[in-house]
Amino acid sequence: MTHPTLPTSPADQAGETPFGLNEADLADYLLQTPEFFTRHADVLHAVQFSNPHGGRAISLQERQAEVMRDRIRSLEAQLLELKRNAHNNQTIQDNFHAWTLSLLAAPQPSDLPSIMERDLSLRFGVPEVVVRVWDVSPQWADMPFAQGGNTDVRALANSLLEPYCGVDRDLSVKAWLDYPQEVRSLALIALRESPGAKAFGLMVLGSPDEQRFRPDMGTAFLERMAELASAALGRLRMPA
Repeated sequence: MTHPTLPTSPADQAGETPFGLNEADLADYLLQTPEFFTRHADVLHAVQFSNPHGGRAISLQERQAEVMRDRIRSLEAQLLELKRNAHNNQTIQDNFHAWTLSLLAAPQPSDLPSIMERDLSLRFGVPEVVVRVWDVSPQWADMPFAQGGNTDVRALANSLLEPYCGVDRDLSVKAWLDYPQEVRSLALIALRESPGAKAFGLMVLGSPDEQRFRPDMGTAFLERMAELASAALGRLRMPA
């Protein structure tokens, strides 16, 4: 059984059928009249499409099945990505919770900087972490964490209205790190009692991975980290 082939004309390319019916009107008619294909079931078998995965022609049903399979694959990929993100977010929350507990359990205020550095490195996989605090109480003035808060460093910390992420090989605070020559990206986090207050310390995170702390990355998590660290380290400061 053969079926007539509609001629191709400039009207086809302009969105109209050879019979003067606009393609949009035709599509709307078919959507509004699904029984058309019940009355003309042979049309479904007669319509042929090019197979996107091969050269042979396929029927409308086969083409619909291909479209559905493609959609299912796309949805499965999206679901896997959502599951992966959910797992990563849960891991971050668990590590952040554990970090909080370790700070609360610090035996002495002077232990806080080293606990922060150790746990951030272990729990979040940051190779280099250094915490510095200035204007500390006299009994902590000789501790390693109280050194290095010179005028330039304080000006840098005060200028950070949000965490800085990126690469800057000229920053003097890189000298605080154990292996500054290997660092390819940095995160600088100012410590403040409250938003807008002068910084009383600085946290430096360093990584040999250039993509670890990118300039275009979100900093919401680092901001929460700064708030917790600032609240904990405030115990080291001189009384007002």
